[in-house]
Amino acid sequence: MNTKNLVLMALLVGVGATLYVVTPGMVNGMKPDFMLTMMFIGILLFPTVKETFLLSLATGVLSGLFTTFPAGLVPNIIDKAVTGFVFLAILVVLKKLASNFIVSASLVGLGTILSGTVFLAVALFVFNANVGATFAVLFVGVVLPAVAFNVIAFAIIFPIVAKLVKRSKFQTAISI
Repeated sequence: MNTKNLVLMALLVGVGATLYVVTPGMVNGMKPDFMLTMMFIGILLFPTVKETFLLSLATGVLSGLFTTFPAGLVPNIIDKAVTGFVFLAILVVLKKLASNFIVSASLVGLGTILSGTVFLAVALFVFNANVGATFAVLFVGVVLPAVAFNVIAFAIIFPIVAKLVKRSKFQTAISI
């Protein structure tokens, strides 16, 4: 890992954390996870196991610390780790297609669905979080709107980051 890559990943995580903190909660304190979008952008730019591990750990811990969902720390960490490495595996398989913006945006949407599903499953069934709502209500009320928010955020933020990366001559694995 070089310093430029670490700085860019830290900036992505910082922007994601800021957006996550200022976003109001929706159903039972759950909110769209913009840190997830930044994690996906980081993995798209640096699709290696080391970078994915670092991004997943950082976003998982920060999301868990800032969450308003009861017992949300551990489910956030587990969710980001699973989602990050599944996203990386899909990128490795679809290496040539991943440079297509539409495919990347679709992967962000699918990754958000996976993330929300893993988070809810761990929080509700493993940690038995008492939130007064069912899996289906939380999935429809929070995860599906989060998919829309994350895809829109990706569509706005990724071109800006791609331009920054191109100008700064970062060493990324995908051509932007």
